[in-house]
Amino acid sequence: MTWRPQYRCSKFRHVFGKPASKEACYDGVPITRSVHDNHLCAVNPRFLAVITESAGGGSFVVLTLHHTGKVDPHHPKVTGHRSNVLDLKWNPFNDYCIASCSEDTTVKVWEVPPQGLLRNLTVPWKELQGHSRRVGLLEWHPTANNILFSTAYDYQVMIWNLDCPEQVIKNPLRTISHHPDVVLSLAFSTDGSLMATTCKDRKVRLIEPQTGSLLQESKTKVHKAAKVLILGNLKMILTTGTSIWNVRQIALWKQDDLSVPLLQEDLDGGSGILFPFYDPDTHMLYVVGKGDASFRYYEISAEKPYLHYLTDYRSLLPQKGMGVMPKRGLDVTSCEVFRFYKLVTTKSLIEPVSMIVPRRSESYQEDIYPMTPGNIPAMTSQEWIDGVKRDPVLVNLKPGSQVADSYLSLVKGVDTRRFQSRPGLLQLSYIQGQLDSTKGSNDKGQEDGSPLSNGQDLALCSPPKTENELRLKFHKQQEEIRRLRELLNQRDVRIMQLELEINNVKNLHS
Repeated sequence: MTWRPQYRCSKFRHVFGKPASKEACYDGVPITRSVHDNHLCAVNPRFLAVITESAGGGSFVVLTLHHTGKVDPHHPKVTGHRSNVLDLKWNPFNDYCIASCSEDTTVKVWEVPPQGLLRNLTVPWKELQGHSRRVGLLEWHPTANNILFSTAYDYQVMIWNLDCPEQVIKNPLRTISHHPDVVLSLAFSTDGSLMATTCKDRKVRLIEPQTGSLLQESKTKVHKAAKVLILGNLKMILTTGTSIWNVRQIALWKQDDLSVPLLQEDLDGGSGILFPFYDPDTHMLYVVGKGDASFRYYEISAEKPYLHYLTDYRSLLPQKGMGVMPKRGLDVTSCEVFRFYKLVTTKSLIEPVSMIVPRRSESYQEDIYPMTPGNIPAMTSQEWIDGVKRDPVLVNLKPGSQVADSYLSLVKGVDTRRFQSRPGLLQLSYIQGQLDSTKGSNDKGQEDGSPLSNGQDLALCSPPKTENELRLKFHKQQEEIRRLRELLNQRDVRIMQLELEINNVKNLHS
């Protein structure tokens, strides 16, 4: 039999990293010099938040995604902490809500104005006081609304319910005390029913967060785990850490058996910690080393050999931290499947890096964008406290699908039995509802004083930086003015026609 090389068929074999142009980067951001092993950055489809260096107290800056280019050194910051900020996370169900933790032993939850920060923000929406030592890690529950997890150097994992009237919360919902040392990492399953942690004792623990009971604990000494992920759709757990010879390593575990890892992959002898990022829609794993100038990415399968190396993304600038854009904020028209925000401390630079699947067609590619978790919670905090477990609410990333969803949600609120004999009235009621909602949103926008231009919020538009951009914006506005004048003239003509018809009808009846 003739020997043939074994090629693995995969649509992600040729994924490549595309760094943003200099104009699309964020320059002049005073990134923190803290050596704490966290991402130091949080991103959502509206804002970018980065922990900054400050003299006295702790602070972080919140930028709108359109605020690219040179950042004003006096840009407003969130400055409510009394010591260094160690971690921050955006609420997955509210793009204007962010939580931060600090060395001052507190966790604070902030509400960011829709137009971004116009002045320093010092008063939080909620303040959580329960830890006795500095708080180093935060995570939001993936399906329950306003449930926040925090871990500190007092070795405790605390669960907080933010749906309470108090502004200062001193008693957590539950405290988990299964760790003999500092918790280094925390991750959830897809539905949030399981929580995996790694500790300074280098063991992996699987915990049920609703009851706080310890389900499993690893015993092996051949792999020292530092960061952990639950690969929910594959029933596996992935950890990054080091071997007994201090070689950086990836390990895969069965979710039901943490006695021995399924796979151990040695990478290199680097000293920086490895941050794993997993995309359940594409089954791709990105491994980013702190202090490295490049990162690797793999594809994970449920069968042996489980881990399939794809390639490296290489650059000349080392990263101190990484932010990741949620799936609903990606550019699906350019086949973007992942986006990093790379913190380069040496140049005070934040560089977006897009992971692109090369396709010739410019249409929407449904095979690489399955239904994915959106920004709608599957349950309330009280339901989660009562023991309810639900999968996340999935959304379609296809452009325009949100309009269809809003139509269905509106039709659900209409009593369709009234319109069975006359279907046209159902459409009329839908149009009337849309007009009322549009009018309400316009009135709200006028009350808030946030002017709109070409369907965009002026507060979120970045000012033109070059003469060409200024000229293009000028011509665009002139075209918009011309189109509106033509529309007004057509409306005037139509009004005159209707007035003539009304007069004719009155004359006929008289």
